[in-house]
Amino acid sequence: MRRRVRNLVFIVPAAILGIILFMAIGGELVKLLWNWLTPALFGWRQITFWQAIALLALCRILFGRSGFGRGGRPWRRGRGGWSPMTPEEREKWRETLRERWIARQPPRDSSVNP
Repeated sequence: MRRRVRNLVFIVPAAILGIILFMAIGGELVKLLWNWLTPALFGWRQITFWQAIALLALCRILFGRSGFGRGGRPWRRGRGGWSPMTPEEREKWRETLRERWIARQPPRDSSVNP
């Protein structure tokens, strides 16, 4: 228990410092890129550091993850894909997909010559 508390004493400040450092570097990078590209390309005005931080926060809200750490593949989350499914469950899933996404062709009239 003591070792755990001792580890937290070092990990928590390091994590807070890392978040602050990430925000500072990210904000400065966004500001530099924005101020370099947008005035020349579009004639827009330059932004401040705090506006760049707000832009990063807005992008995070709109687009989700920051791109680091856990990879995002929402269609692979959950039960782990095909491997835990039984063959019957797989066939049921395929049928569901066929019903939803594959356009059904009208039945052929046998009286009409092909």
